[in-house]
Amino acid sequence: MKILIDADACPVKEIAVRTAKKYGIEVLMFCDTSHILKSDYAKIFTVDKASDSVDIALANKLEKGDIAITQDYGVAALALGRGAMCINQNGLVYTNENIDMLLFERHIGKKMRRAGKSTGGAKKRNSENDIKFAYEFEKLIKSANIC
Repeated sequence: MKILIDADACPVKEIAVRTAKKYGIEVLMFCDTSHILKSDYAKIFTVDKASDSVDIALANKLEKGDIAITQDYGVAALALGRGAMCINQNGLVYTNENIDMLLFERHIGKKMRRAGKSTGGAKKRNSENDIKFAYEFEKLIKSANIC
């Protein structure tokens, strides 16, 4: 098992690395060339800025039983399709039961924005988001029967 992080704009990298380190799990972080990441624990993969480069690089390293951290529903769908588990930065665990609805809602939102309608946008992060992520992430690790 590995932890793979879509790290370009991921606000929970440190929490994820700290938790993975606690359980001795390898961490791979993926970013494009507009970001500079450093870690004393995680392996960093830097790819070009082309559209979806980070997503493709992460998906190519995913294996069954891994955990991906991403806010991208497309990456989450790829992870689930490969038998990996997936969670977002707010602690939402993506599942085969919720991914189709999330992808559909994304599609509808995109259509609305193209038609000039406002879709509201994301809520501002707070410390409760970090607490929920840490709790759900550790629960996900434990459910994988690795500890």
